[in-house]
Amino acid sequence: MFKLNNKVAIVTGSGSKTGIGRNIALTLAKQGASIVVADLNAEGIQDTVKAVEAAGSKALGVELNVTSKESVDKMIEKVLAEFGRIDILVNNAGISQKVTVEDMTLEDMSKVFSVNMFGLFLCTQAVLKTMKEQQFGRIVSLSSVSAKRGGGVFGGAHYSASKAAVLGFSKNLAREVATDGITVNCVAPGLVNTEIWKSLPEADAKKVIDSIPVGRPGETDEIASTIAFLVSDEASYITGEEIDINGGSHMD
Repeated sequence: MFKLNNKVAIVTGSGSKTGIGRNIALTLAKQGASIVVADLNAEGIQDTVKAVEAAGSKALGVELNVTSKESVDKMIEKVLAEFGRIDILVNNAGISQKVTVEDMTLEDMSKVFSVNMFGLFLCTQAVLKTMKEQQFGRIVSLSSVSAKRGGGVFGGAHYSASKAAVLGFSKNLAREVATDGITVNCVAPGLVNTEIWKSLPEADAKKVIDSIPVGRPGETDEIASTIAFLVSDEASYITGEEIDINGGSHMD
């Protein structure tokens, strides 16, 4: 199950050693997909490319600024020149900022939305033509538990709002492209065990853990495995959905 042989997957924000993106790239690679490692971090890109190749899959590293249409278009050109197709897009690139609404500036709001929503839009729009021509595509975008319940340990209201926008955008797009063989879904992680989490003071960490019914943060593997399912043939009848991965900290 979940075999992705002959599939080409773009994973944005997959250059960081400490984020979710690299694990997503490696998980899809282990299922047989060729991976496009897209990130601003040139050194991180090469590290992920080497890891993907070590896992036995092909990899293409592309420096990408998701907020630039020119940068996004150049990435698509490189991917098509290298692989000739685009099957999967994982919109993982994102930023956060912990600030109150009272202290927030319009520049703060614009910066967070530029990456988390407008960058996601540019990348998504850019792959649609190819996916429609193929009559096949899988788009998965990362939202957040903060989009659904508000608040968060690491992000402000602008982060929550940008991740809520991802949900609405994805549901609408899912309806638009369903007859083209393209599915569009989201995952909404809660607390995940990354370096940011490990940097939290012990007292604050305990308070957060106490609010999670399973009593622990999620692992990046758990996010990546869910995405591997959503981009697989086994999930071909799932579209317009978001999957909560939060240990029970929010239940619809």
